[in-house]
Amino acid sequence: MSQTRRLAAILAADVAGYSRLMGADEEGTLERLKALRSELVDPKIAEHHGRLVKTTGDGLLVEFASVVDAVRCAVAVQQAMPERNAGVAPDSRIELRIGINLGDVIVEGDDLYGDGVNIAARIEALADAGGVFVSNTVHDHVRDRLPFVFEDLGEQQVKNIARPVRVYRVRDANSAGKSPAPPPPPVLPLPDKPSIAVLPFQNMSGDPEQEYFADGMVEEITTALSRIRWLFVIARNSSFTYKGQAVDVKQVGRELGVRYVLEGSVRKAGGRVRITAQLIEASDGAHLWADRFDGSLEDVFDLQDKVASSVAGVIEPALQAAEIARSASRPTSDLTAYDLYLRAYPMFWVSAQVPEALQLLEQAIERDPRYGPALAWAAICCYRLLQDGRSVDPETQRRKGHDFARRALEVAGDDPNVLANAADALSWFGEDIGAMMAVADRALALNPNYARGWHVSGVLRLQAGQPEIAIERGEAALRLSPRARVGSTFFMMGSAHFMCRQFDEAAARLRIAIQENPTFAEPYRVLAACYAHMGRLDDAREIVARLRTITTEVIRELRQLHNPENRELLLSGLRLAMGEET
Repeated sequence: MSQTRRLAAILAADVAGYSRLMGADEEGTLERLKALRSELVDPKIAEHHGRLVKTTGDGLLVEFASVVDAVRCAVAVQQAMPERNAGVAPDSRIELRIGINLGDVIVEGDDLYGDGVNIAARIEALADAGGVFVSNTVHDHVRDRLPFVFEDLGEQQVKNIARPVRVYRVRDANSAGKSPAPPPPPVLPLPDKPSIAVLPFQNMSGDPEQEYFADGMVEEITTALSRIRWLFVIARNSSFTYKGQAVDVKQVGRELGVRYVLEGSVRKAGGRVRITAQLIEASDGAHLWADRFDGSLEDVFDLQDKVASSVAGVIEPALQAAEIARSASRPTSDLTAYDLYLRAYPMFWVSAQVPEALQLLEQAIERDPRYGPALAWAAICCYRLLQDGRSVDPETQRRKGHDFARRALEVAGDDPNVLANAADALSWFGEDIGAMMAVADRALALNPNYARGWHVSGVLRLQAGQPEIAIERGEAALRLSPRARVGSTFFMMGSAHFMCRQFDEAAARLRIAIQENPTFAEPYRVLAACYAHMGRLDDAREIVARLRTITTEVIRELRQLHNPENRELLLSGLRLAMGEET
C-alpha cells in the first residue's frame, strides 16, 4: 500500500478513569459511551469538518484540515459535557481528555502515522479530565483567531519523543472571565529514581465496616514498597487525599510527581475477600501489571501481610522492566549512571552479552564511582565471565571483580539490593561464607519482600553445605516473584536437591533452568552429573555435548562449594557423564 505525507491537525481523545468505570459497571459504561459518541462527539466532528480516523476502546483519533476547526470542535465537546453529566454520580461520570497537535503525518489507506499523531496522543495523555491541551504549533496558529485563553504549561517531556513539547491548556474566554478558574496545581518534577503512589483501594463490598480493611491493605502495600530502596514511594497521607474521589491517574501523576500509580479494589462476600490491584504508568495510562488475590477473613492481618508481600514482590520486577524500556528510548547522548545500569541489566542474563553489560556498568561507575548497584552487578558480571570460561585474563578479571564487590559493600548502606549482590559476588571470590550469609540476612531484614535477596541467601546456603535451607530460600523467592527471571532460582534449587541426593526433583528443576536460559553453562554441568548418578548415561552424555557448544570447560574449579562431599558428588557425576573421554 502506497504512503503519502500531508500536514494535518490531529485530535486525540480518551475517557478519564476508563478502567475504573468499566470495573464498576461494564455494560452501563459501554452503553453511555455509545450514546455519547452518537449524540455529541460524532455530530460535533462532522459539524467541524473532521474525519474520524479510528477508535481504540475508550479513545478516538480525528483528522482536521483546519487547526481552527479542530480546536473549536474540542472546546464545543467539552462545553457540552457538564450538561450530559448533570445528575450523574461523580464516580460514574464520563469525562474526556483531549489533545491536539498540528504536524506532518504519514497517510496509509485510511490510517495515519508519524510524530504528528504521536505528539497529539502524548499531549492527550497529559490533559486533565474535561481539559483540552494543545501543542505550541497549534497555539501559534490559532491564538489570534479564536476567543479562547491559552495557559502556558511549559515544556513537557513526553514518551518516545526526543525533544520536549511546549503545551497549552485551552479555556473558553467568556466562561473564564465570568468565573476565573483556580490556578492548576504545579506539575511536580519526577524524582531521580522510579516513583509510585498507592491510591486508596475502592471498597466494592457495600459494607462501610470494610473500609478499615481496604485502608489497611493500602498501608501494608505502601510499607512493603517503601522497603525497595531504589523506589520513591509517596507517603500514605498524600495518597489518601484522593480517597472517595473519581481519580484520573494521569492527573495524580502530575500532582504527586510520580511515574507510576497502583490502584485497586476490595470486594467481600461471606467470609472471603477478593483484592484486585493494577499498576499503571501515569504519563499515558498504560497498564503494566494486574492481578487479583483471594483469601479468608478469618485472620485479616495475616491476609493483608500476604497480599502486601505478593504485590511488592511482583511489582519490583514489573517496575524494573518498565524502567529498562524507558531508558532504552533515551538518546545515547543523555545517559546517566542509572540509565547505563538499566541498559546493562537485561544483558546480564544472556551469557554472550555479559561482556557488553560489564562495559556499560563500568561506564556507569566512571560517571559515579560510588554507585552501589552498578558496582555490585559489575562484580557479578566478572564472576559470570570466569564461571563461563569467557575471560581472556582470568586473574585480572578475578581481581577486578573482587574490587568492585568490596567497593559495593562499602557504599551499600541499608540498600538490600546492593548488600545481597555484593554478598553473592564476594562469596564467589573467596570471602568468608559465614560473613556473607550474615550480609544477605541483613538485606532480608531490611526488605523481607525482596525476592532476589531470598535467592542469594539460598545460593550462599548451598555453597555453605546447607542444601535443605537453600531449597526453602528458593521457594520463598519464587513465591514472591513467580514469573521474573526464575531460571537462576530453579538452578539453585535443582543444585540443592542434587546435593540432597534427590535426583528426580533436581533434574526437573534443572531442565526448567536450562529452558529459560539455554546459554548459561552451570545448569548443564549439574544436570549431566545428576543424570549420571541416576544411571541415565546416554542422557548425561547428551547434556555434556550441549554443554560443549557453550563452553570448553566441562569440569571447572568448584572452590565455592565448601562441603567436600558435595564437591565430590558433582565431580564424580561429571566424570561418569564424560565416560571414556576422561
